[in-house]
Amino acid sequence: MFIVMVASECAPVAKVGGLGDVIQGLSKELSMRGHAVEVILPKYDCLRYDRIWGLTKTFSDLWVPYFNQWIHCDVYFGFVEGLKCFFIDAHSPQNFFNRGLFYGNPDDGERFAFFCRAALEFLLKSGKHPDIIHCHDWQTALAPVLLYEVYQHLGMRHPRVCYTLHNVGHQGIHGEQILRLAGLNPATLMNRERLADDHRPGAVNLMKGGIVYSNFVTTVSPRYAFEIRHSSLGMGLQHVLGVHHQKFGGVLNGIDYNVWNPEIDPHVPKHYSVETVEDKYANKRALRNRFWLREQFSPIISFVGRLDHQKGVDLIFHAVPYCLWRGCQFVLLGSSPHGHVNAAFWNLKRRFNDHPDCHLEIGYNEELAHLIYAGSDIILVPSEYEPCGLTQMIGLKYGTLPVVRNTGGLADTVFDANHAAKPYHERNGFVFNDYNWPGLESALSRAIGLWGHYPNHFRELMINGMKYDYSWNYPGQHYLNIYNHIREP
Repeated sequence: MFIVMVASECAPVAKVGGLGDVIQGLSKELSMRGHAVEVILPKYDCLRYDRIWGLTKTFSDLWVPYFNQWIHCDVYFGFVEGLKCFFIDAHSPQNFFNRGLFYGNPDDGERFAFFCRAALEFLLKSGKHPDIIHCHDWQTALAPVLLYEVYQHLGMRHPRVCYTLHNVGHQGIHGEQILRLAGLNPATLMNRERLADDHRPGAVNLMKGGIVYSNFVTTVSPRYAFEIRHSSLGMGLQHVLGVHHQKFGGVLNGIDYNVWNPEIDPHVPKHYSVETVEDKYANKRALRNRFWLREQFSPIISFVGRLDHQKGVDLIFHAVPYCLWRGCQFVLLGSSPHGHVNAAFWNLKRRFNDHPDCHLEIGYNEELAHLIYAGSDIILVPSEYEPCGLTQMIGLKYGTLPVVRNTGGLADTVFDANHAAKPYHERNGFVFNDYNWPGLESALSRAIGLWGHYPNHFRELMINGMKYDYSWNYPGQHYLNIYNHIREP
């Protein structure tokens, strides 16, 4: 099967969050199974060019229609972690992808509307006929709309579209001008059955358009699929997901065990496995040395990730002094896209700057994240909502027990030590229901108590977690089943 991923991110060259990891991990899994996979990305100026092998211009003079003009593009080809990647370089007056960032400009809608048009124009002009075009999140939601409104009439009748919702908190809400820019007719698309937003009169909802026009729609965990159809977590998309429920489902993301694996991880000082789990504690000592934490008999509790409201930022803020009060050590690695949140954590860092049991690293460092996963005993994931979450799956692989809230992909992957409806050998962490301080403290207290008073039981949970397979093996097969279901006979 010939599969083209159209995406705004692909790790490690363009990564803001979990989306980049998913594009890389799923594409590699499909490639390993013998399928032809290509990835189309914008040629941002801030790509990790050191991680692209053999970057060369492969297609010149791609002229892309955009509103009342044609924009000249070149297309570059290179290998990223063995994946075939095409990068669209737009020579536009708007300078779409030379901004020093991936997202965050007021004209992001226009930037990615152009990218969708350019990606399909490239497929048409280069004579590529993929079986499946797999699009991701609001940034590429116009691709299926363009395919069926424009490009199938130009001869692209073979491809079918799978569309994945990674986070419905960002839907791409714009005025109808966005459709005109992409060469689409608002008169035919601005109705409730197509792209008109259900709750904002006169607004275009790009993600809704992707749902309506795709042949199959997925989201990144079964629980999140249920939540966004049947609760306020759908953030206004409940109706359209209900209308199209027969082509909608949840497929749990995987993680790349070639990258996140304590048996082979080049970023940790001591490798370990289920059979040699005691070697994990050499990494705990290394983590303490790295952050000048004192050597003592206590668990290290950590948080790794983005500091924003979805991730439970107020609970994380509360967890730091609570864990220290309980005699634990706390390590944090993360930053926020919101200035006031970063400022609050910088203040917290200054407050505990001389504390021998606490280190807050405001920023992000991928190599350091590996050491924190390997050296911690407990990892905190207190999300307000969580489409999938990779943090808890990585923690499990490293024998670092997750403390999570009962939502989305967290509920699909972490099973409470005391209350799960699973046999004990399948339990692997601590779960709380209520999004508040008492809920968080209840789960943390149980985790800390088990570590201190019942170390053998704690170790059993560690080993249970390490035995889980959250690789791309199962999701890869799920996606192939979907592709085969929708592909042209």
